[in-house]
Amino acid sequence: MISVNNLAVEFSGTTLFSNVSFVINPADKIALMGKNGAGKSTMMKIVAGVQKATSGNVSANKEAVIAYLPQHLLTEDDCTVFEEAAKAFKQVFEIKNEMERLNNELSTRTDYESDGYMKIIEDVSELGEKFYALEDVNYDAEVEKALKGLGFKPEDFQRPTSEFSGGWRMRIELAKILLQKPDLILLDEPTNHIDIESVIWLEDFLVNKAHGVMVISHDRAFIDNITNRTIEVTMGKIYDYKANYSSYLQLREERRSHQIKAYKEQQKFITDNQLFIDRFKGTYSKTNQVSSREKMLEKLDVIVIDEVDNSALKLRFPASPRSGDYPVSAKEVSKSYGDNVVFKDANMVISRGEKVSFVGRNGEGKSTMIKAILGEIEVKGECKLGHNVEVGYFAQNQASLLDPDLTVFQTIDEVAVGEIRTQIKNMLGRFMFGGDDIDKKVSVLSGGEKTRLAMVKLLLEPVNLLILDEPTNHLDLKSKDILKEALKEYDGTLVLVSHDRDFLQGLSEKVFEFKNQRVIEHFETIDAFLERNRIKNIAEINLG
Repeated sequence: MISVNNLAVEFSGTTLFSNVSFVINPADKIALMGKNGAGKSTMMKIVAGVQKATSGNVSANKEAVIAYLPQHLLTEDDCTVFEEAAKAFKQVFEIKNEMERLNNELSTRTDYESDGYMKIIEDVSELGEKFYALEDVNYDAEVEKALKGLGFKPEDFQRPTSEFSGGWRMRIELAKILLQKPDLILLDEPTNHIDIESVIWLEDFLVNKAHGVMVISHDRAFIDNITNRTIEVTMGKIYDYKANYSSYLQLREERRSHQIKAYKEQQKFITDNQLFIDRFKGTYSKTNQVSSREKMLEKLDVIVIDEVDNSALKLRFPASPRSGDYPVSAKEVSKSYGDNVVFKDANMVISRGEKVSFVGRNGEGKSTMIKAILGEIEVKGECKLGHNVEVGYFAQNQASLLDPDLTVFQTIDEVAVGEIRTQIKNMLGRFMFGGDDIDKKVSVLSGGEKTRLAMVKLLLEPVNLLILDEPTNHLDLKSKDILKEALKEYDGTLVLVSHDRDFLQGLSEKVFEFKNQRVIEHFETIDAFLERNRIKNIAEINLG
């Protein structure tokens, strides 16, 4: 059990939160929710022990192991993938090596009665108790299973970590955390850098093998599937619900309804008493009553309604110009980089108005196929766009294409046409650009802010083929909902690459699976595809 006691955090005189207390029990799977800036990541860092609170503390059994995966992390580049992941068992190996060293020393010493000799025997005995109390584990097999589950192929195990991107190195760190089997796992946006199959494997691990878990995530399906408790950070305090995210939303709405009712009743009570005070102040016979009511109002704990985004902004893509019957077609398309075959003899036809998903592990060719469709790379075979196709493309590096000299507002104003121009500030606000943010130059924005701005810009351009490559990585749940509703009503053709199942749900009517150098067409929704593959993939990994 881990206890959080009266935490408070202040920055430059501003209180982020105060008097926060809760207990994390061994089987708790907690979603930490709240608006951006509410203090979720700060609270998680304090529980992890990597940041200090202004006041209060976190207490735990001294044997408790708390493991933390932040949003941004790079592993060291001095070893292979397998060696880095195996560092999870560093303490076990150190105990074993120390036992061997001490036993070797005992075999060479002859001072059997000395204090030094007896001390070595005591140390060996103590280490032995620790070592033999550990589970009998095939450590190499455990490392292999974790790495496979998170998307690594056996041939990757002996490659240096320096050859992998930040996202893949994040997976190595995640594998290390999972292999330690800690008492509490803290995860800040863990699904941003892993594909759908790895998210499903991670879910299975957290639900069936992990102990306590606390997670911050904008992936609704992920948090719904793994959590049994939701702690909301809002307006400097917390609300604790013994429920997963979907149930929490209902309970939160009920709480707000009660708050609003109580607030209205209290405001009437305050008004009535203030009217009495104003009317009879100075009246000798009412002096005591007036004084009593004034004191009562001074001591009254005024109800504050929790902050909530009530804006009802609804975005629509501009009507798309009509394209030919088949905006995308590929015939016997193959692509290799040296000896690495990405895919071969791939065939694909996407009809006008279809909404399709590209799915598969990272590195299987989804983004490569998009580049082929757009004519950005050369391939064998035929890959082309249809008649009168106007493409809107959101790449993972889309942020780098924005004009750095424009402000946030100018970036959107130059592409907005018609009635939407009157709603630019509201629209930017829903995508987390509030107040003075709209006057910032693009050049000073963070990577995440640029990504969100590029998404807003794309929402305003009249195109008939939208290609979105991982569009939701930096969007919160509300922003994703806005984008999803806009895509549902979009009348053009849509190609989506995403690992966010909740986002894909209801958007995709056909699936192209990229796997083992092949592109396989599935005439089914993303839900049906994932339901089939969930069982199959977990079984494959566990048997592998």
